[in-house]
Amino acid sequence: MPGADVLRAREKLVLDHFRDEVRQDWDAVLSTFPHPHYEIIATLTVHGGNRAVRSYYADTRVAFPDQHHEIIALRHSADAVIVEFWLMGTHKGPLGAIPATGGSHRTRVTAYFIFDEEERLVCERIYFDTLTMLKQLLGSVDLKKPRNWPLVLRALRGLLAMSSEPDPQLLNTPALDLSEPTTERQVS
Repeated sequence: MPGADVLRAREKLVLDHFRDEVRQDWDAVLSTFPHPHYEIIATLTVHGGNRAVRSYYADTRVAFPDQHHEIIALRHSADAVIVEFWLMGTHKGPLGAIPATGGSHRTRVTAYFIFDEEERLVCERIYFDTLTMLKQLLGSVDLKKPRNWPLVLRALRGLLAMSSEPDPQLLNTPALDLSEPTTERQVS
């Protein structure tokens, strides 16, 4: 494990990153990376580079302009800071092809902030259950009212339309060799 000074510096960077995301200060968030890189495991998408990450931010804040979080736990590993948190927001704009439902969600998320050997943040890898989020968003629509049925149908069609090809970077991963004992295993 890295020393206490390194762990404190990593933690400060991650907490600043979280704070600046809520403030929607994208320049500050992007400054935490030498090359911005997000991997969204729930959707098997990768957003790499300044332009792609800014587009990801814009898209998610159109869908959830009030997006914010509550940190549950923060842990350190040899090459990462692991943060568990509640992600929350109100669905006021389209989420990809899913039209706004007006519903809110509170979804448990785990994010791995991965650092390289020079202590640079090289990736934020995010895990969450999309079904949990979608169930809350669609659950806010009153299905007893026939006028809401077209919205639910459009949302389901939108969900299917978003089921595109997964990013190969997230599928073509080598298996970890567990045959040799080692003191440290590098996971990328």
